[in-house]
Amino acid sequence: MNWATAIVIIVLIMMVGGYLRNRHGADRHPGQWQGGENYKSAREEELEAELEELRERVKVLERIATDENDTKRLSAEIDKLRDE
Repeated sequence: MNWATAIVIIVLIMMVGGYLRNRHGADRHPGQWQGGENYKSAREEELEAELEELRERVKVLERIATDENDTKRLSAEIDKLRDE
């Protein structure tokens, strides 16, 4: 066997391997196997909902922290609660 024959055999093996991989879907993403490109597991949906809830909480906390009047009012309410 000369080097040209070896190269042809290697190329043929790689082509057959690529064909079989494509035919059996081995290069697809795991999410595509279960329902298409936009498939999300229940855990992913749960995490996204929790992330959105946390973002809303951060927005509220930022508003409380940056609003001068609300900060003073909040401090007064906290002091009032401490006195009770």
